[in-house]
Amino acid sequence: MQATLERPTRTSRRIAQVPATTGFWLLVVALFTLTFAAAAPSPLYVVYQSRWGFSALTLTLIFAVYAFALLAALLTVGGISDHLGRRPVLAAGLLLDAASMLVFLSARSVAWLIGARIVQGLATGVLLGTFSAGLVDLQPRHRPQLAALLNSVVSTVGLAAGALGTGLLVQYAPAPTTLVYAVLAVGFVVMAAAIGVLPETAPRRPGAVASLRPRVAVPRVVRGHFLAAVPSLVATWALGGLYLSLGPSLAASVLHLRSHVIGGLIVAVLTGFGAAASVAVRDRHPRRVAVGGSLVLAAGVVLTLVALGTLSAVLLFAGTAVAGLGFGAAFFGAFRTLAQQAPAEQRGDLFAAVFVVSYLAFSLPAIAAGLFVPEVGLRDTAVGYGVGVLVLALSATALRLRAG
Repeated sequence: MQATLERPTRTSRRIAQVPATTGFWLLVVALFTLTFAAAAPSPLYVVYQSRWGFSALTLTLIFAVYAFALLAALLTVGGISDHLGRRPVLAAGLLLDAASMLVFLSARSVAWLIGARIVQGLATGVLLGTFSAGLVDLQPRHRPQLAALLNSVVSTVGLAAGALGTGLLVQYAPAPTTLVYAVLAVGFVVMAAAIGVLPETAPRRPGAVASLRPRVAVPRVVRGHFLAAVPSLVATWALGGLYLSLGPSLAASVLHLRSHVIGGLIVAVLTGFGAAASVAVRDRHPRRVAVGGSLVLAAGVVLTLVALGTLSAVLLFAGTAVAGLGFGAAFFGAFRTLAQQAPAEQRGDLFAAVFVVSYLAFSLPAIAAGLFVPEVGLRDTAVGYGVGVLVLALSATALRLRAG
């Protein structure tokens, strides 16, 4: 990386570049904004649903198309910055996310929301891999683990802040369905311009077209560990999908908590405690973290089921907090276990497989929940969903202990 930084590109001779450390923290801020925007629509789904009268299935479809678009972009152009350079890909992705905010801003129907979520998902898929690579390129040399830690924690904190911040704006600020998007659109444009001062750490090289071919594989040496991790991946991401799609609706319809702040707070508690758990267990043995995280996730789901049965808001938030701790620890432990076991030259393909499982779990169960809501009701659907997550979490524990 040092050689790259000492040989400025033609563009860098015209534009003064910031030091690598400054560029690193600029990317951290941009990643936070990206994930803030990803969660921003969640507290607004209830508002849109009340305004336009669409079903729970439609709501979950609006939520899920984001994950499908993100996965498609991540598997195709997720590594394109290795060939075109970090800066142009970052700038293009940020401008694309700004465009998605403008579509949200102009939304007049469900079709507009679906279009906005697709564009946002594509932008996020373009940016996630590039942010991860850029943070590793620019991280302080005396802190070689900082990029991986912040990549995980900042993303989760951004989701929490996005849900809670939007809930506050919807409740207390004017123009609830436009203000947050206008602010974010401006922020993305400003950051896209600021990308020009970053040091370019990935000079152009051939192979851009070939890199677009999706590569997903599980190396033979880690297949047992991967199969043991699948229930944990599905349980954690399915739970996240339920909260981000139907969490505010549960608060409003089942527990009669009408404040939009409460709807955003439910999402924020899950993701915020998840981030805290990732920090707390970062130096622990990953297998133990995965096992313990699955058990804590199961305990949190049990508390949440009791809350839904008794209509207790206090228990709902307590269960969400405990589940959040399990969410963060279980996913972090599973991911670290796989990363340690896989050969270095095959980790990219393995991580692609992890992303496929995770984002499908993030979206498909939520759509299934949307199908059941008209038939059995929101609360019974959430209870059945929770039981499924509980079974998966306990299965993950058993498989992990058996895999050794």
